[in-house]
Amino acid sequence: MDIKGKVHEVGEVITVSEKFKKREIVVEYAENPTYPEFIKMEAIQDKVNLFDQVKVGDQVEVFFNLRGRPWTDKNGKTQYFNTLSVWRLNILGGAESAPASPAYAPQVDIAAAPGEEDSDLPF
Repeated sequence: MDIKGKVHEVGEVITVSEKFKKREIVVEYAENPTYPEFIKMEAIQDKVNLFDQVKVGDQVEVFFNLRGRPWTDKNGKTQYFNTLSVWRLNILGGAESAPASPAYAPQVDIAAAPGEEDSDLPF
């Protein structure tokens, strides 16, 4: 699976044990620019280095696997966890080349026709 988006946050490497380390990244995914999603993903082991050159604001394409697993607590209740595990990342553009806001059509200033009075209508 893959998505394209803007890097919102890059985490530090977390060493869980001497044999396991991970690093998280948050990507702003704007399939609908009005309602962007903030997707947290992680890289583990040797893949943590994928995030070394990434900066907040970079446009990226992230390739990942969807992983899920159950966990049963001491009371016998089972919970399920999902992980988006990154295996490749391409930087598409730097923060300075990314548009600050979505490109919309320019607003047009519509003046009142001659002789019309200003009203208190909000539109």
